Amino acid sequence: MSNTHANTRPVLEIDRLTLRLPEGQAARPLLDGVSLTVAPGETVGLVGESGSGKSVACRSVLGLLPRGARTTGQVRVCGRDVLTADRAGLAEVRARQAAMVFQDPRASVNPLRRVGDFVTEGLRAAGTPAAKATARAEELLAAVGIRDPRGALRRRPHEFSGGMLQRVVIAAALAGDPALIVADEPTTALDVTTQAEIIAILTRLQAERGTGLLFVTHDLELAAAICDRVYVMYAGRIVETRAAGELFDRPRHPYTAGLLSCTPRIDPDAPAPRPIEGRPVSVSEAPPGCAFAARCAHALPRCEEEAPALTAYGEGLAACHRADEGILL
Repeated sequence: MSNTHANTRPVLEIDRLTLRLPEGQAARPLLDGVSLTVAPGETVGLVGESGSGKSVACRSVLGLLPRGARTTGQVRVCGRDVLTADRAGLAEVRARQAAMVFQDPRASVNPLRRVGDFVTEGLRAAGTPAAKATARAEELLAAVGIRDPRGALRRRPHEFSGGMLQRVVIAAALAGDPALIVADEPTTALDVTTQAEIIAILTRLQAERGTGLLFVTHDLELAAAICDRVYVMYAGRIVETRAAGELFDRPRHPYTAGLLSCTPRIDPDAPAPRPIEGRPVSVSEAPPGCAFAARCAHALPRCEEEAPALTAYGEGLAACHRADEGILL
């Protein structure tokens, strides 16, 4: 991890993105003024509980929005706003500039088609001759650790384990040499050993190619290990962001501290995990103040009435009325 990306133009800029479902489907926005950036060669984590809005935010990068959704703000990939792009522009973003690795590899591939068709699809759509596309696919499969890549191209998805198939999905994502990879919890469905292998492949290839990586996860230990910066989401909002080391050593938001306290540790003298009390805010609820106030041990009456703004503290940002008090240190 490094901080050498600060003066480089981001490959991803999400700028005050708000996303609402059609009237009657949700009481609050699924995303509420979300802003984040990813620079070339940088790994950025997006963490939070299920339902916090992580997957909606990362799918917006490829223009994959819920049916009937209304948006304000911008989502720029290599300078192009995907929310206003026409069909041709959106196709170019998906083919050449950004690629996505989903949580379940079996949901990403057509079970009736051969793996070679899947890996070369984007290349062939871009006009690459069949022989050249096949050679490129072999090279990519070898790069992600698939043995006998030529033979693998002729096999079908059911002939691969989950871990091997996720390697195939990563190879397909890299086929167009994208500037940005969005990985939406890509190791959740895999065993621990395979998870480590997949993470090693992603980070190695990203470092070799200078690709920006937006890594979505609920695993804070993993985020701490591989990310340069981390954004923490709760109820559709970014509640804290800063460099990974500082975030985990000195969280400013009680929700971040709660996520850390419920993470199991293997140190002999480590305290037992402590769950965050209460439940996440559902989309049918729209509390007037801080969405985390009902679960927060440090909440004041003001917290239930006034939503805190995302404010600068040191090198990061936090949305908490008490962030400057050091109550979590």
